[in-house]
Amino acid sequence: MSSPKPIQAINRYKADLRELQFLLFEQFRLQELLGKAPFENWGEEEIRSTLSECYRWVREVIGPLNAPADAQGCRIDDGRVKTPTGFQDAWKKLYEAGWKAIAVDPEYGGAGAPHALQVLIEEMISGANTAFAMYPGLAFGAAEVIESFGTPEQKHLYCGRMFGGQWGGTMCLTEPQAGSDVGSAKTTASRNPDGSYVIRGTKLFISGGDHDLAENIIHLVLARVDGAPAGTKGLTLFIVPRIRPSADGSLGEFNDVDVANIEHKMGINGSATCMLNFGDNGACLGWPVGGEAKINQGMPQMFKLMNSARIAVGVQGLSVASSAFLNALEYSKERKQGSAITHWKDATAPRVPILEHADVRRMLLDMKSRVEGIRALAVKLAHHQDQVRALTGKDEQKAAYHQGQVDLLVPLVKAYGSDQGFRVCETAIQTYGGVGYTKDFPVEQYCRDAKIFSIYEGTNGIQAMDLVGRKLGQAGGANLQAYLADVAQFVQKYSGDATLGGAAKALGLAQEALGGSAMRMLMWFQTGNVGMVPLQGNRFLEMMAETTVGWMLLQGAAIALEKKKSVAAGHPDAAFYDGKVAAALYYARNVLPGVEFKARLMGDEDKSPLDIADASFATV
Repeated sequence: MSSPKPIQAINRYKADLRELQFLLFEQFRLQELLGKAPFENWGEEEIRSTLSECYRWVREVIGPLNAPADAQGCRIDDGRVKTPTGFQDAWKKLYEAGWKAIAVDPEYGGAGAPHALQVLIEEMISGANTAFAMYPGLAFGAAEVIESFGTPEQKHLYCGRMFGGQWGGTMCLTEPQAGSDVGSAKTTASRNPDGSYVIRGTKLFISGGDHDLAENIIHLVLARVDGAPAGTKGLTLFIVPRIRPSADGSLGEFNDVDVANIEHKMGINGSATCMLNFGDNGACLGWPVGGEAKINQGMPQMFKLMNSARIAVGVQGLSVASSAFLNALEYSKERKQGSAITHWKDATAPRVPILEHADVRRMLLDMKSRVEGIRALAVKLAHHQDQVRALTGKDEQKAAYHQGQVDLLVPLVKAYGSDQGFRVCETAIQTYGGVGYTKDFPVEQYCRDAKIFSIYEGTNGIQAMDLVGRKLGQAGGANLQAYLADVAQFVQKYSGDATLGGAAKALGLAQEALGGSAMRMLMWFQTGNVGMVPLQGNRFLEMMAETTVGWMLLQGAAIALEKKKSVAAGHPDAAFYDGKVAAALYYARNVLPGVEFKARLMGDEDKSPLDIADASFATV
């Protein structure tokens, strides 16, 4: 029997830097925020060079580890997780290069860059090696929570070390009996006289729950203090280090946090997904984030981490989808198969690259439009975050507008980015044909890795309920009304455009259908027909995401049309700008009309999934 073919350590990750630069400087005009507080140390050239250097770094350092790590996976050795070969060196180089601290406050050793740059840096890191990127990603998110809510002493002890990679971090919500029902958590916290708490419980599906990359791991654990109320209102967020640190950061005793097992998964095999036991020996100590004043405030604090993680998951979906598309495009230019359709009866006609076949071109343009639209959606959210940072303390009304748009867009980025990321990877496999299903090409791993994105950090059904149950009504509905008005303003401006007019009108119809469907959701709440809300929540989220993506693509196309006027014939930018217009028109003509159709389906109020008896699903 022959030995399995060794997995080659070669980079397969691809990115289009021209597209990233277009978003930052032409569509969202990031340069208008640069050179002044809080981004006074950043200019346009610094950002361009940072993007280029990060792309070089990921292709040289973590890209080649992606397939070998997938094949090798993680293992438990003497009670500790061992990560794939090369991850320890990559972790060290990641923090030496400063990529994870790019947007961190300089107080904690960061570079203070705009979020709009950070999100594209994260896209490249995740796209090159999703499993590796999860370890520092969770550490970053946990540090952000401590930075936002911790006591001064907690911030001093933990933030710099976690942002700098000396210590890792996790978020520990899920328990075996509870799943996504966080309020059913049974992990307990009993107060000691010195203000620490004894933590006891088990947490499941903890990404990066243990590893050999950092000298310590700081777990953020939701637990219920003795006597606390039932449900989510009785949960407190605790800092639970794997090894207890002294006030000066020196490491002391093991904190009774054990790895029960690691999951064997469909994808992201280089990422250790752990079951952790806290306090089996009664010696696990934790400290409330923010101190005693924050008892029973765990869920509001954890939402800070969950929102960051949800954005990151949407970017994960984008990252692998983008590379899958670009790899499929490269293959379609090289693979010759079949003759041109104009010679389909001529057996002697030359074989042509599959790029010339109509159905392949359709798949490629479909992938391009979705990838570029989701990226624009993610950068739009990040740009709103940057505006909040720049305006807070100067113009609170404008800052509140931008924060409201951030809140609305988070579930769209997470759910649509992850759903469509998987579907783009699936389409990429189809573009390759049979070889796309083999490990000889990267798209099968991208597809396996991508499936988890719609599930973790809150399933996409939970994202839909977050949108329709919480976000639509925030600020008395003012955030949604501002969003709808922004879309309407664009539609009014471009409905008469010679090239984009028809597409802009399609966007207008989608915007009207979306607004009407939001009112229908409100009516269901008010009239007691609340069962329809979760039944239609996913559909509404998809409608809003498609409307936003269509808007962003058309906005980019309008800029591209104007920019092309000053581009010399034959310059690469001419083809680039034509591609922006083509992607926008394709999406407007083939996806946006579905928003109106889905609105009509919502209006039909079909309750068949609720009406069917449990026994009627199947007789097995």
